[in-house]
Amino acid sequence: MSSTSAVEPGTRLAERFRLEDRVSESEGATLWKAIDEILARPVAVHTFDSSFPRVHEVVTAARAASRLTDPRLTQVFDAAEDEKASYVVSEWVTGETLTDLLASGPLEPDRAAGLVAEAAEALAHAHEAQLHHLCLQPSHLVWTTGNTVKVLGVAVDAAMYGLTTDQPALDDAEGLGRLLYAGLTGHWPGDEEEGGLPAAPMIDGHFCTPRQVTAGVPGYLDAVTVRACLPESRRGQSPLTTPSEVAESLADVARPMPIPISYPSTPAVASASHTEGLDIAHRHKASAPPPLPPAPPRRPSNGGGSTLNRVLMTLVVLLVIAAVGVGAWTIGRSLGSPTSPGTASAEPTTSASASAAAETVKPDKARGFDPLGDGDEKSDMAKLAIDGKPSTLWKTETYTSADLGRLKDGVGLLLDMGKSVQISDVVATLSDAPGANVELKVGDSADLDSLKTVATKKNAAGKTTLTPDQAASGQYVLIWFTRVPTDAGTFHGTIYEVVVHSPGSA
Repeated sequence: MSSTSAVEPGTRLAERFRLEDRVSESEGATLWKAIDEILARPVAVHTFDSSFPRVHEVVTAARAASRLTDPRLTQVFDAAEDEKASYVVSEWVTGETLTDLLASGPLEPDRAAGLVAEAAEALAHAHEAQLHHLCLQPSHLVWTTGNTVKVLGVAVDAAMYGLTTDQPALDDAEGLGRLLYAGLTGHWPGDEEEGGLPAAPMIDGHFCTPRQVTAGVPGYLDAVTVRACLPESRRGQSPLTTPSEVAESLADVARPMPIPISYPSTPAVASASHTEGLDIAHRHKASAPPPLPPAPPRRPSNGGGSTLNRVLMTLVVLLVIAAVGVGAWTIGRSLGSPTSPGTASAEPTTSASASAAAETVKPDKARGFDPLGDGDEKSDMAKLAIDGKPSTLWKTETYTSADLGRLKDGVGLLLDMGKSVQISDVVATLSDAPGANVELKVGDSADLDSLKTVATKKNAAGKTTLTPDQAASGQYVLIWFTRVPTDAGTFHGTIYEVVVHSPGSA
């Protein structure tokens, strides 16, 4: 079968994006996996033949989507419309779609709800910018290899397919409800199979509710699904008519947490959204821990058992008395020898009690800090590192090497506390990829030279506590990356959440 695309592998667009692998083709639109040669990272590129009828609508939608800042929505990097080559360049996403996650059956209810809650919040953000999805399917919801949720195709896919509606909020709320139904049951509430999922069963011409399909679905999740996408089963319950209402109804569910998972080094390419690339990493399913052995049955009390119990109790009492004696002797030695090692061993107790009395101080605001570059480092995402949600994140720009592409000595996240505060420690939740070198800098001026380095961690990953070597205070707190870890062949620093602790009052 010959290609309908006017471009071939190896073609460069905008003197930057080199097309490599043709992923799919449909009606004059071709999806490619490509390489951004400037930033040395994979990207998804959609090219269009002259026969494609909606190029202008797609490029216009892509340019609008490029202004969205929620990290749970795939980023659009570039879009162009001209006679030589019309194209859209967006983020290449690796991970597992909801279809993949359901391959072995329904998800745990909390897991399904957490994924859809993240998607609902992301779509609510898009709707605030008057951008909609209109064609939510299981292939559009992805759990990425970076342990985050991604919603593919906002605005752009609807333009691709020529979809319009006079009630976009209701359509997207129903789409979210169908994703939740699929996650809870492994079925799709539509007339046909979708993405390999069987159609939902029906009773008297109406779709069964999730609880009728799968045992163990909590009543409140059944109700949310019904309110969002099963009008025949509502029985007086008010409908959910916008993504923000769906998000609010799921606001209290546990969110999927970043967890370290091993992936193959070369994930296979699988089906993708019409506009965004998607790699599927076939995960090794974590085996459940072995069940605990059942407790031995309690025997009825009798004389022999009673005597044995008394003997055992006597032995326990003697052991406790001996342990207390040894402890008292050790403490006495410590008190009597102030220069002995025993004195040093008492210090962690003091430190622990001080830490326990520490108070959390919430920053007024945050921004990406790049004083050695162009001055800004994704400040539009900075608030996501102080929003109290471990599923959202701020990250640096993408670099070509761990030393920030040798472009600068450091880059970071700057917190403005609103006033000078004393810092007992700062806990930053980084990505699980090792290799980050971070410094904690504190001062009363948002100037790099005025911020003093008070703590350093090398090869940091996950939850990282930065404790000043000595008393530190200031209005500004900076998490400063001097090296960043690798992620799918590129390099960037990630902060899911920052918590600042100040010594509590005596």
